[in-house]
This record gives sequence, C-alpha cells and structure tokens, in this order.
Amino acid sequence: MIGFATVPAAADDAMDSKQLVEKARLSFDRFVTPKDNQAFRDLLKKAMGVFIAPQILKGAFIVGVSGGSGVFVTRDEKTGQWGGPAFYTIGSASFGLQIGGQASEVVFLAMTERGVNALLGSSVKLGADVGMAAGPVGAGVSAATANLSADIVSFARAKGAFAGISLDGAIVKVREGLNEAYYGKKVDPIDILIKRDVKNRQAEELLNAVSKAAYR
Repeated sequence: MIGFATVPAAADDAMDSKQLVEKARLSFDRFVTPKDNQAFRDLLKKAMGVFIAPQILKGAFIVGVSGGSGVFVTRDEKTGQWGGPAFYTIGSASFGLQIGGQASEVVFLAMTERGVNALLGSSVKLGADVGMAAGPVGAGVSAATANLSADIVSFARAKGAFAGISLDGAIVKVREGLNEAYYGKKVDPIDILIKRDVKNRQAEELLNAVSKAAYR
C-alpha cells in the first residue's frame, strides 16, 4: 500500500513543481512590464535573488493564515547568470490582511548576501532572521525612495494594483518534495542555487525572463 501511495504523490509533486515555475514566470512578467512599477525594475538590477509566489491565498494553510508556494532564483556573483529555482512555502498571519485578504501575487528581492543566505536554510522568519522592507510603488517612484539597507525588499500585486507590503513575520520553508520531484533526486537550496549541481530545462523561460529584466 505504501508503494502505491507514494507513486501518485511523486507524480503530483512533479506536475505541481512545473506548474509553479510557469505560474511564477507569468507572475514575474506582470511585475516587470507595467510603467508604474519602475522602482521594482531599478531594484531588480541590483538584486542577488528573486523570490516569486504567484498566488497567496487567505486560509491557504489554516483559517486566518495566508500562504502559498513560491520559487527562488539567484544570480551568480562571478558570471551574472541566474540559476534555480528552489521551491518553498510562505505563510503569515498578518500580510493577508494588509493586502485585503484577496488572492495576491508576491515578489521579494534579495538585495544582499545575507538575504540570499537566509533562504538557503530549511526555514526563515522574515523580519526576525533577516531584514525586510516594503518596496516603493507608484508612477514616478524610483528605487531612490527604497530602504536599500534592507536585506529583502517586498512587492505585492492584488486586483491588478501594486503595493509595497511588509512581510515581517512571514515564514518561508523549503518544499523538499517539490525540489526532489523537479530535479529527480534529493537536493537542497544550496545544491540548486549555489553549487548548481542540478538543472531542469523547463526553468529556462523563467530564468531568461529574470535575466533579461535584470539587465534591461
């Protein structure tokens, strides 16, 4: 019975991981394209990592808690090439209220090595284990108004509108099952993002989109 049960679960994880990567690419495009999100594009050029959660839902984990899944890609300091993704969950009892309790997209930019390293562990509490700041949004707003000393700068999009929200208190955890399903063996974020021991060609569109936007 155990053997039969694990096969469908693994197949589901494989499908879920691929769908999440594609949704992340589409979500990322919605952050990069609009003219009124110039600050996001400015900060992206300096970012060392990009975390994309294409859908945050109220009650996704338990009643009163918002959450969803996301992917994290990083830039190689020496080559400038983007790699990944690694898979995670993100959940919080607070930021769902800040964005109206609606289904929302969240992207945060890891601006420092400390910000990247925080996400390489199995779990991190944003704002406690690593410094956070809400990204500046709006027409005519530039990255000059952002708190560039923050390790991570967060942005959100709900009902077609952008918002710079604080993710203080949100907990980000590695989704080991999706990482294994996507790459065909057990790997952790360091294997994926730092050592770059594994690759999946299906991620090329996402990585190309991030790379193109980061060097625009």
